[in-house]
Amino acid sequence: MPNQSLIHIFGEVLFDHFPDGSRVLGGAPFNVAWHLQAFGQAPRLISRIGDDPEGREIVQLMRDWGMCPDALQTDTIHPTGSVQISIADGEPHYDIVPDCAYDFIDQHPLAEQPSTGILYHGSLALRNPIARAALQTAKANHRGKIFIDVNLRPPWWQPSTLQPLLHDADWIKLNEDELLTLCPGPADLETAMQAFFEQSALETLFVTRGAQGALAYDRQHRFVSVKPPATTTVIDTVGAGDAFAAILLLGLTQQWPLPTTLERAQALASALVGRRGATVADEDFYRAFAEAC
Repeated sequence: MPNQSLIHIFGEVLFDHFPDGSRVLGGAPFNVAWHLQAFGQAPRLISRIGDDPEGREIVQLMRDWGMCPDALQTDTIHPTGSVQISIADGEPHYDIVPDCAYDFIDQHPLAEQPSTGILYHGSLALRNPIARAALQTAKANHRGKIFIDVNLRPPWWQPSTLQPLLHDADWIKLNEDELLTLCPGPADLETAMQAFFEQSALETLFVTRGAQGALAYDRQHRFVSVKPPATTTVIDTVGAGDAFAAILLLGLTQQWPLPTTLERAQALASALVGRRGATVADEDFYRAFAEAC
C-alpha cells in the first residue's frame, strides 16, 4: 500500500549553531518539511538522527509541531547532525560536521515503503554512498514527481554523483551561483537557465538570487520573475531558500499558477530573513501566509 502523504522529504536534519551560542533546528529538507507542516501538508520526513539528547529533542520538537516521526531512523553509532554557522558580510558560511547520522540513512526500511506524490531531496545528504543508496531505493519505490533542491557545499559534492540525479528530476531549484557552477559558459542568466533546462529535461527550473529575488523557466519557454519588497529587513538569510522551496512544493501540489507560486514563495522567504535561523516555532508567523493561500 503506497504511503498516502503527498510530499516525501529525504535528507538531513541537524542543529545549526550560531556565533552567539544559540542553536536552531535545521537542515534544508527538515526546514522544508517544517514549513509544509505549518501549511497543513503533513509531509513524510525520511532522515536519521543519533541516539543522543539532540536526536531525542528533534523527535519531541517534531511531535510538538504536529509532525509524524515514523520515517525518522535512529542511529546508535553516529551523532545527530550539526553545523557551525558564521556570518560574514550578511551571508552565512557553513562548517558541516561529517559522518553524522543522516549520512547513514538505511535503505532497507525504504524498500518496503512505496510512495506517490512528490519526492523532494537535496544534495548534501548524498555525500555518503550509504545515504545515496537509500535515496535510490526511495526513488525506485516512488510513483510520482521528483523535486531536487541543489545545495553545493564544498567539499561535500561531486559532479559525478550529482549529475545523474539531475536527469531524474521534474523540478530543480538552485541559486544563481550554483547554476553557473553546473552550467558554465553562457554569458547571461537566462541563457544559462535555458541551457541547463534542456540538459535536464525539466518541467520547471527555479533560480533564487538573494536580494534580487528569483526567476523561473518552464516548458512553455516563459520566464517568470519575482523580487522581494524593498522594505525587507534582514537578520540572517539562513534557510530562506528552504522557505522558498516549501512554497514551491505547496504550489505544485495545489496547482497554483507559476506567478502566484513565485510571489507566495518570495513572501515567505522575505519574512523568514527577518528572523534568526531557518525555522519558526510560531503558528502566528505562518497564519497570514496560510490565509493568503
